[in-house]
Amino acid sequence: MSARIPLGMVGGGAGAFIGGVHRIAARMDGRFDLVAGALSSDPERARSSAEALGIARSYADFTDMAQAEAARPDGIRAVAIVTPNHLHAAPAIAFLNAGIHVICDKPMAATQAEAQAMAEAAANSTARFFLTHNYSALPLIREARALVAEGAIGRLRLVQANYLQGWLADDVQSKQAEWRTDPARAGAGALGDIATHAWQLAQFVTGETPAELSAELSSMVPNRPIDDDVRVALRYAGGARGGLWASQVAVGHENGLTLALYGSDGALHWAQETPERLIHTPKGQPPRILTRAQDRSGSFRTPPGHPEGYLEGFANLYSDIADIIAGETAHLDRVPGIAAGLSGMRFIAAAQESARANGQWVGI
Repeated sequence: MSARIPLGMVGGGAGAFIGGVHRIAARMDGRFDLVAGALSSDPERARSSAEALGIARSYADFTDMAQAEAARPDGIRAVAIVTPNHLHAAPAIAFLNAGIHVICDKPMAATQAEAQAMAEAAANSTARFFLTHNYSALPLIREARALVAEGAIGRLRLVQANYLQGWLADDVQSKQAEWRTDPARAGAGALGDIATHAWQLAQFVTGETPAELSAELSSMVPNRPIDDDVRVALRYAGGARGGLWASQVAVGHENGLTLALYGSDGALHWAQETPERLIHTPKGQPPRILTRAQDRSGSFRTPPGHPEGYLEGFANLYSDIADIIAGETAHLDRVPGIAAGLSGMRFIAAAQESARANGQWVGI
């Protein structure tokens, strides 16, 4: 194994959930060393967070960090951006301009204009841009993708992707809820936060992108200025039809991300809350329950029957990213990047446009 890759982080200071997830994922397979960070826009908070985490170099500003790290012979080669959505673009562009690989949390940005600026920076950089849609890195999802590509369900006919949560069913007061329900910082509510996961998952497994959609976005909690329930009908160019339902007010659901695919010769069903179980039903035959013992992707660390899930999905991405940075591109197609990010942003924009037009069909 090659030497560990020096890693930086923007955001993810004290009290930040997703920053901790990325730190665990980055060190799980021993491929990265977190050595620098601009963990907060508050210099003292940034310094104290870096000290608590054992991060050697703390910066109060990500622009200073990008320039300083690019100039160091031992500077970072990649940076994880784990800020709220509206703070993805500026640091991503700064680090791409400095030739430092960017690992960005999803969605890509708060607006399409920001996403396009990021794409242009990536096109003009020697560095790569990666997007952490972690669910697509789970072993049985990679197996589902392989099965579809092999023709196991025949020609795709129906797609149903759901992502149901109930944690925002009331006017929740927390750091995580605060920015996610603020249009200025989130850009979109459940649409950007979780519906983009369902969108990317269906696209990743099927290899197909819908041609148009019809959407209804609702704010179920009184006075909430952003969507918390998303219902989208999908039409595929090849004739398949689909649906996507994402909600953060579905009481009783914790993290109900599910994917169901129906083809001319069979079906596939998968649920995130039982991630190591994939049901394949060939037409006219009993269902086959596949587990990680049947997975061919090698995206696991422990023997079958020892559950792996959410954190390991992130770790799979970090491990694949480390390979790509080292020049091994065999699995480049299974790591989300600029194309996946722009697709997610087009989905958000199209859904918002359709909802404003009372569900009118909109091209993607």
